[in-house]
Amino acid sequence: MMQSNFQRPTEAELEILQVLWTSGPSTVRQINDTLQTKREVGYTTTLKLLQIMAQKNLVEVDKRQRTHIYEASIEQETTQKQLVDQLLDAAFGGSAKKLVMQALGNKKTSQKELEEIKKMIERLEGGAQ
Repeated sequence: MMQSNFQRPTEAELEILQVLWTSGPSTVRQINDTLQTKREVGYTTTLKLLQIMAQKNLVEVDKRQRTHIYEASIEQETTQKQLVDQLLDAAFGGSAKKLVMQALGNKKTSQKELEEIKKMIERLEGGAQ
């Protein structure tokens, strides 16, 4: 997967990317079937979004077979980092503290997640990253 200049995916595009990051290369039908488990999405809507995403270099298309195979061309971790960086600057004035406090206050955080957060803080305080 190559990472070109970051072009912020829309919410619908991110939903498709999540499917591809989880399932790997997939057909339009497979992607649409996965999306259908969360909400009603038309096959042609999914196809059109994938075509747009290919133009934006968010996905790559293998057209060697009759049924085209789509694969994410941007990496999940890099995309998440760039989206968080944009959100951090735009909504929280660059304050990581405000972002974390808002995120922890909005949803129930599991004990396991809290332990992982504590470990990360300890690593950061110790200078290991």
